[in-house]
Amino acid sequence: MSLAGAVSAISWRCNHTWRRASINTLWCLAGCSIGDMGTILFFQLTGIPWPTLAIMALAIANGLLTSIALETMILSRQMHLSLAFKTACGMSLISMIAMEAAMNAVDVAIMGGAKLTLWVLPIMWLAGFLAPLPYNYWRLKALGKACH
Repeated sequence: MSLAGAVSAISWRCNHTWRRASINTLWCLAGCSIGDMGTILFFQLTGIPWPTLAIMALAIANGLLTSIALETMILSRQMHLSLAFKTACGMSLISMIAMEAAMNAVDVAIMGGAKLTLWVLPIMWLAGFLAPLPYNYWRLKALGKACH
């Protein structure tokens, strides 16, 4: 079956799946935001003269790492730590990368990149939430796999 066939073969009207996908996406958003925005804020406050692209790349990497760390911590309440870490590492990188790319694209488009203000954060979070949400829904519905 082609990708287009797999996408159209599922029902996109299941409220339960949208709710589960939304909760999973919010957990991912929390983890990614901690590392991503923490990195940007660090460079913004310290004034270390790195190129914007380098700061954004480091922010994305840190966002992925903190997302895995947060998920490991959450899952360790349900399973052994080593299994929790393996599960967290098996999360959908496609979802996390889409989230990171969307948040950083908003930062670049509105702020010029590697700059944060309180009013831009909700816009970044909304973009980061919406970008992977359909994919996370599809993974749950078509594959029975959650990104978390």
